[in-house]
Amino acid sequence: MKRFPAFDPPEYVAWQPDAALVRAFRATIEQSRERAAIVARLSNDDKLELYAGLLRARLHDIQLARWVRTGVISKAWLGTGEEAATVGPVHALQRGKDVVAPMIRNAAACCELGVSLADMLRAYLATDDSPSRGRDLHLGAFSRGVLQPISHVGDMVPVITGVALTFKLRGERRVALTWVGDGSTKTAAAHEGTNLAAVQRVPAIFIIQNNQVALGTRLDQHHLPGSFTDWPASYGIWGAEFDGNNVLDAYAATRLAAERCRAGNGPAMLVAQTFRMGGHATHDEREARDTIPGELFQLWGKRDPIGLYEEYLKEDGVVAERLAEVEAAVTAQVEQAADAALQSRERMPPGESALDGVYARNGGR
Repeated sequence: MKRFPAFDPPEYVAWQPDAALVRAFRATIEQSRERAAIVARLSNDDKLELYAGLLRARLHDIQLARWVRTGVISKAWLGTGEEAATVGPVHALQRGKDVVAPMIRNAAACCELGVSLADMLRAYLATDDSPSRGRDLHLGAFSRGVLQPISHVGDMVPVITGVALTFKLRGERRVALTWVGDGSTKTAAAHEGTNLAAVQRVPAIFIIQNNQVALGTRLDQHHLPGSFTDWPASYGIWGAEFDGNNVLDAYAATRLAAERCRAGNGPAMLVAQTFRMGGHATHDEREARDTIPGELFQLWGKRDPIGLYEEYLKEDGVVAERLAEVEAAVTAQVEQAADAALQSRERMPPGESALDGVYARNGGR
C-alpha cells in the first residue's frame, strides 16, 4: 500500500518485505491443521475483503492523523500496527447476529460491521449529525452489533458477559466478543467479568490484545512473567494464542473460538501478540519513543500486518494490479467519508441540546 511519510510510523515509510517474516506469516497458519483448514475455505474474494478491511483501518487512522497535523482536531487514538487483531476477529463472526464491544483502538470493528466511515469521522468532529450528536467520540451502533465503548476499557468485559448471558438464557446461538488491553487485564472489572463468564459458561470471547504497553507503562513494568498464555487455564476456560499481526491467524483462531461458543462450550480467551506503533494518542508520540526501546519499534515495524499480508496474497496468486484496485477503491471511500464529515461542521449541535437524553436525580432538593 502507499506509505505516508508525514503520518506513518518511520518504520513503515520505507517498509520492505523480510523474506524470513514472509515465510513465517504462512508457516503460522499452516502449523495448526484446524486453522489451516479454516483459511483454506476462504475464497479469493474473502481474502480481499480482509485486505480491504486492513486498508480501511489504516487509512481511517491516517485521516485522523492528517486532521491532527492540520489543526482540525487536537488528538486522536490510533490502532496503527494492530489492525489485524481487530479486522480478523470481526470477519470471523456472523454479521447481524453476533455482538462486539471494541476499545477505541479497535475502531475498525465499526466500519467492518457496517458503520459509516463518515459517521466514524464525524464522531471526532462532534457535529450535530454525528452518532452521539457531539457528546462522545467513542462510537458504536447497537443496530450493527457494535456496543459503544467507554474509556474504562476493562469495564466492557462484564458488559459483554451480560450480553452473552442473555444469549445463553434465550437459547440463541450467538456470540459476544470484546478486546482487553494488556493494561486493562489488571482491572477488577475485567477479572470479575471473566470469572462470571467462566462460571456461567456463556458464549463470550475475550481477546487479550497485548500491544506491549499500558498507556505509557511497558509490559515488563506491570506484568509478570510477560505472557498471558496461562491465563485461560486460571479461569478454567478454553484458550489459544494468535499472531496479532497476521489477519488470517486472527480470523481462524476467532472462528474456532466462536464455533466452540455456539456449541455451548462456554467462553474462550484468545491472546493476541501485537505492538502499538505509536503513542497512547497522537499527543504523546515522542514520549512513547522515549519509553519503549527503539529495538521493539524496529522489530515490530518489520511485521507491518498490511505489508506482510500483501506479500502473502501475491504468493497466493493475487496480482499486484488487483491489490491496487482494492486500495484505490478503499482510498476513495475514506476520502469521500472525510469530505462528508468536514461538510457536517456546518451543523454543530446547539447549546440547548446538551441536556437532551441526560437524566439525573435531584436528591430531593
